[in-house]
Amino acid sequence: MSQAADDPVQAGREAIKRHAWREAFDYFRAAAPSSLIPSDYAQWAEAAWWTGRLDECIAAREHAHNGFLEQGNRRGAGLMAAELAHDHEFKHAFPIAAAWNSKAERLLEQEPESPEHGILSRRRTNAALGKGDLDSALGHAKRTVEIGTRFGQRDLQAMGLHDQGRVLIAMGRVNEGMALIDEATIAAVSGELQPYPTAIIYCNTIVACRDIVDYQRAGDWTDAAKRWCERQHISGFPGMCRVYRAEIMRLRGAWREAEQEARRACDELKEFCLDYAAGAFYEVGEIRLRVGDFQAADQAFKQAHEMGRDPQPGLAMLRLSEGKVTAAQTSIQVALDETRDRLARARLLPAQVEIALAVNDRQRARAALEELDGIAAAYGTPALQAQAAYCWAALHLAEGATGEARKSLRESIRHWQQIESPYETARARMLLGTVYATMGDMENAVLEMQTARSAFERLGAMPDLRRTDELLKNAGADGQRVSTAERAGRTFMFTDIVRSTALVDAIGDEAWTDVVRWHDETLRSLFAEHGGEVVDHAGDGFFIAFQDAASALECAVVIQRGLAEHRRTHGFAPYVRIGLHASQVVQTGGTYVGKGVHEAARIGALAEGGEIVVSSDTLSAAPQRFATGNPRTVTLKGISHPMTVYTLEWQ
Repeated sequence: MSQAADDPVQAGREAIKRHAWREAFDYFRAAAPSSLIPSDYAQWAEAAWWTGRLDECIAAREHAHNGFLEQGNRRGAGLMAAELAHDHEFKHAFPIAAAWNSKAERLLEQEPESPEHGILSRRRTNAALGKGDLDSALGHAKRTVEIGTRFGQRDLQAMGLHDQGRVLIAMGRVNEGMALIDEATIAAVSGELQPYPTAIIYCNTIVACRDIVDYQRAGDWTDAAKRWCERQHISGFPGMCRVYRAEIMRLRGAWREAEQEARRACDELKEFCLDYAAGAFYEVGEIRLRVGDFQAADQAFKQAHEMGRDPQPGLAMLRLSEGKVTAAQTSIQVALDETRDRLARARLLPAQVEIALAVNDRQRARAALEELDGIAAAYGTPALQAQAAYCWAALHLAEGATGEARKSLRESIRHWQQIESPYETARARMLLGTVYATMGDMENAVLEMQTARSAFERLGAMPDLRRTDELLKNAGADGQRVSTAERAGRTFMFTDIVRSTALVDAIGDEAWTDVVRWHDETLRSLFAEHGGEVVDHAGDGFFIAFQDAASALECAVVIQRGLAEHRRTHGFAPYVRIGLHASQVVQTGGTYVGKGVHEAARIGALAEGGEIVVSSDTLSAAPQRFATGNPRTVTLKGISHPMTVYTLEWQ
């Protein structure tokens, strides 16, 4: 019999030290209850919490609380009571949570000040912040830092600093707040803190970035938190991170992947944290609304509501899409009446503007827009500025001020493109096309509408696609439909890094940032050497256009050989997959649209790391300089006809 089987309690304690949460949970569960002391139950609860077993966590903490009381250890019992309050809040059992919180306060009120008082101070911070009492919240957060400093508790110090940052952001002091949040997050990233404060800081940093609509920053921290959870073998927090990751993926146009992330989060969190599970259902609703599946969107929004998440503005926009304008007006107004936080209101106000304009209530639209504009000016993030500019354009158009509308839409498009939000960019282009049509400039109207249509088709945004087709039909009804878009023959290359998680785990986040920077600089130089035009760059992927197939093939081979050589001489390099496809497409301004672009992207997705997959059209358009594998016929998602592709043998 193994030593662990002989002494599961000691094995559980050792597993806790290694952060081997599943092992620890199993060992403590296998132990005889009589062999467990209160601190063992506390550790068992911790292991249960990290593996997403909230009911078992609560049961173990209750045992720990009672055991500490029997020992006369009021500090230990008070800490367990505070944590039990937090656990029951996760379950939305708020009366029980309040009772445990009161017990924690009573147990610690006669005790000399200790780190446990810092935990209570954090709870007071969050309570005051939730009520909008920002001055009290800031005072409690500062108190947390003071207690942490006095007792040398780095975890408390970091969480208190982070809480101060959150409160300052709520006060509108964004730069001060983000500076404190960054300081606390650095401590988490560097490994100074224990797992729980690390997770709390990661999670709240992502929330803070999302609240100020800094999606680039939120995306970076979401990815970092996800990798940390994977390294720590944590079940609950990945689901929580997954909710935010789904939102960011949706904003960046990866709707299918976003919905998969959100649905996984629903499954992971429904027995662990109802707040985040509700957020995941809300994300599903937003995606279903955009693709035109109104019934599924309605179900998802209602599920979010049942779990305690206000389903606005999504549900109001769904009602507007269904033609239920009165219901849309009522629901968005109720949500605004019940929301005081400025950033939370900023997420509702664009819907208020759109719904008001739908019923020609320009006064209500202007009032909502002026508030949104003030928030955007105060916080200054590109997404808020983009949304405000879009709403101003809609109001200007309704008032007949087409010149101002055009100016606002150009600003909105610039901001949306900056943060890589293709759906919002396309909506702005569609509205800009309407503005041009109103001005009688049908050439530019059709150009913008065609560009928007291509994006909607690629995303699967069927309601917007149908609306754009209607606008294009109207633009051509009187013989005015023209286009400056030109047909162009290009060879397209799609690249991206694969198996990145394993590399990040091996070298760490900071080194990974350096690798990505090196990757981007190296590939950009090779694109330039071979006459490649960088059409788009998102994350670690590139979309490149070449004038001829030979240059594209040569560039792809040089990339793979260069990476292989760097791997051989320096020990590592990211694995990159490459897809190539030659096609006739439409060139509009600085981008390319058409079926050929979609085909190229799908071909790129067929490749594995270190592979080059090319279409038969690419090989037919270039001299045969490189050997290939056997041809294979593939069916690509969204493409009606099968295609023949080859793997290029570049070694």
